[in-house]
Amino acid sequence: MSGEGDSAVGEHGVSKRAKAANRKVAKPESRLAMVRRARRINRELAEVYPYAHPELDFRNPFELLVATVLSAQTTDLRVNQTTPALFAKYPTPEDLAAAVPEEVEELIRPTGFFRAKTKSIMGLAAALRDDFDGEVPGRLDDLVKLPGVGRKTAFVVLGNAFGVPGITVDTHFMRLARRWRWTESDDPVKIEAEVATIFPKSEWTMLSHRVIFHGRRICHARKPACGACPITHLCPSYGEGETDPEKAKKLLKYEMGGFPGQRLNPPAGYPGRPAPPLGGGA
Repeated sequence: MSGEGDSAVGEHGVSKRAKAANRKVAKPESRLAMVRRARRINRELAEVYPYAHPELDFRNPFELLVATVLSAQTTDLRVNQTTPALFAKYPTPEDLAAAVPEEVEELIRPTGFFRAKTKSIMGLAAALRDDFDGEVPGRLDDLVKLPGVGRKTAFVVLGNAFGVPGITVDTHFMRLARRWRWTESDDPVKIEAEVATIFPKSEWTMLSHRVIFHGRRICHARKPACGACPITHLCPSYGEGETDPEKAKKLLKYEMGGFPGQRLNPPAGYPGRPAPPLGGGA
């Protein structure tokens, strides 16, 4: 009868102890090595997505603020399909603050949670009217005091309407920051603080766009397209998703997969097709 434990011999005649000894132990990555790898990811993503941009349609800071609040628990595409009618009827904070709530609810119903969102956007419109002369403030401390506005929303507005650097930690950013071992936290505020120590402040806004673009197009939550990813050589989580190139290619989203993007009115230089209006075909 064969023995048990370390001396046990496997079917190929190699002991468990020998297998363990032969298994290459990965050397823990130093902080410096991680920072260098992270910054290289950012540089290479800049080459993959030179057109990275906020994927919400907006013409001014007020529209971006409202659209970002509406984007909670839904897609930017659905928000972009919904806001044209909303802003046509209520183009200013004063207009929205004076609206009939039930009419606003009906307009934003496609974005989901429309009653709570109506309360938030009408509340922030009233606050802009009463406290900021109808203008969206350009300071973080002021923005986060508005109804429905947290740090993520504030940084979207600051970075894209006012040119103030900020890190937007949405679900995509959180997922990729963890997959790339930039952080082990699942707390958005902690992730924001940790990532801020890795990159120069001047990179924060564009870094956010690139990471979110990559999360939406390639590095998905359930089925990451590892076999079609251009930065596999820098990813410690390679293999979590489909590694076969042909199968992975079928998982690509938006312009990477030849489909319409999320914006009805994409910026100049966007290589994909505009999204269809609400009720329109793809």
